[in-house]
Amino acid sequence: MIPVRVDATERVSQTMPTNSSPNFPHLTASCSNCGLRELCLPLGLSADKLKRIDQIVCARRKVGRGEGLYRAGDAFSAIYAVCSGSFKNKLVLHDGREQVMGFHISGDILGIDGIGEERHGCDAVALEDSDVCVIPFARVEEISREMRGLQHQFHQLMSRAIVRDYGVMLLLNATAEVRVAVFLLDLCRRFAARGYSASEFHLRMTREEIGSFLGLTLETVSRHLSRFHETKLIAVLQKHIHILDAPGLKVIAGAMN
Repeated sequence: MIPVRVDATERVSQTMPTNSSPNFPHLTASCSNCGLRELCLPLGLSADKLKRIDQIVCARRKVGRGEGLYRAGDAFSAIYAVCSGSFKNKLVLHDGREQVMGFHISGDILGIDGIGEERHGCDAVALEDSDVCVIPFARVEEISREMRGLQHQFHQLMSRAIVRDYGVMLLLNATAEVRVAVFLLDLCRRFAARGYSASEFHLRMTREEIGSFLGLTLETVSRHLSRFHETKLIAVLQKHIHILDAPGLKVIAGAMN
């Protein structure tokens, strides 16, 4: 899932080294040179502290479209910062159906689901060719004891994940129209926070995956996107979304309150 304007993605790609390990499909990574570090790290860190944090990020890993970053039941050892691209978290239910638990874009942290049980509770699958920074959790705990600001930032990241999950639960009590409107507005907000366009973006997930996440059928998602298009709230061209009337969408989303 990528926005139309790729300013932040371009900033990240400019900092990405080209050397790779012959035994591991990773690239070296550096927080101090990353254009998205303000989403992961406390503000105002000194050069020495940034260099110290660089030491805990072991590598940047490429994950191809459709490939798994980790699977449910895998032993937990690291968290992952999404540098570019996008992912979905999913569970495979007993009857074989896929339940999408969430979507993650650049600047998001993946893998914190494994902290409690020391095993991942769901799959993380790339929706497109993506890059992540691999951050061993043992190193995070070690350096957090030295840098209280980093510990606070990590707690904030976990808190946001909890609030996001709670919001999804509340959303499931809303009408289908409200769910789709809130979903689009949430993408706008998240893209804007990363320096992307808040009004134009491409969806990398399918309508079916959106429906799974929102508790709706593919047909229901498509119907409401078409309705929003017809009423000029948005313009839809396949997976390209252009928000034309954000206040109008907010009125619909407000029906959840």
